[in-house]
Amino acid sequence: MGAELEVFWHEAVLEHDTGSGIWEAPESTLVEVPELHPENAERLRNMRSALRHGPLSSRLGWREGRLAEVDELQTVHPPEYLTRVRETCETGGGRLSATTVLSAGSWRPLLAAAGTTLAAVDLVTSSDAAPAFALVRPPGHHAGPAVADGYCVFNHVALAAERFRAAGAERVAIVDWDVHHGNGTQSCFYERDDVLTISLHMRHGSWGPTHPETGSTAESGRGPGAGHNVNVELPLGSGDGAYREAFRRVVEPVLARYRPDVVIGACGQDASAFDANGRMSLSMDGFHSIGSSLGESVERTGARLLLVQEGGYARTYAAYCLHATLEGVLGTERLLADPLAYLPDDSAHASDDIDAVCAQHSAWDLE
Repeated sequence: MGAELEVFWHEAVLEHDTGSGIWEAPESTLVEVPELHPENAERLRNMRSALRHGPLSSRLGWREGRLAEVDELQTVHPPEYLTRVRETCETGGGRLSATTVLSAGSWRPLLAAAGTTLAAVDLVTSSDAAPAFALVRPPGHHAGPAVADGYCVFNHVALAAERFRAAGAERVAIVDWDVHHGNGTQSCFYERDDVLTISLHMRHGSWGPTHPETGSTAESGRGPGAGHNVNVELPLGSGDGAYREAFRRVVEPVLARYRPDVVIGACGQDASAFDANGRMSLSMDGFHSIGSSLGESVERTGARLLLVQEGGYARTYAAYCLHATLEGVLGTERLLADPLAYLPDDSAHASDDIDAVCAQHSAWDLE
């Protein structure tokens, strides 16, 4: 039996060096053992290991990624932005934003992350292709066309959407369950109806100057894109039940109405109860239900499926949560035991927020 899901990987993504410090701040002299920057290579090493050695390993194929060409990046990012990124690397590195740091060796890993995603797109567009997963870093969903934000430099799901469109897909849907608002992706497609964007995220409040979008339900698209940007803000602490309800009541019916040719999953694990960069309470069961819902929606609509790695900063538990997500996508029962499944799931307080999203977007024409 052939692989049921193809994992695309390129070793160069491990070369992006983000250093250490107090989260995104520079290293402190007050502590003896500083934290690694949250977005570090170790998180992806663990994810790769979990997929290679976990119960799903026999169902997964592995494919070599590649480096992106600059003209491929220009389908989303303007030349002057790409020049600024490259020159920052070539002059020794530095910060593109308060949260987004580059090292002297980051240019090649950035090309590898984008190119590996595009290689996965090309497989998914081929006939009778299995779904694919691009296991890449740094994440991309905060990057706008000319803005770096939240560790993100190139927006991989936006690049993938543009490549699917160029290959003939008339309708592309992006479903983003990273714990943070997919603001960069929203900004790329806010006035378009050929790419539907759905972001489920924790309510955050004010963001910085590189993140002017609020992530609220009021941001639903403009002009031809009206109703094609769906934000599902969930209260802090939302757990498995809240995410199940949001997928059942928002994501599944919206995808059914839109009838996409392709679904891209922005696959983050930082909504887990043990992630230092989020304040949600998902367990492996919750991630399994997300994967199941997405897989069932793809089957019902006949869409093709690409998953692209986003956040997930609990370096060990995120790997377990990724495995659970892919179990759900492939329609298996839970195969890997949850070593940390002991927090209560208090999700009832999210229902009002989900009601508000349903009321707003049921009125939009996605047919």
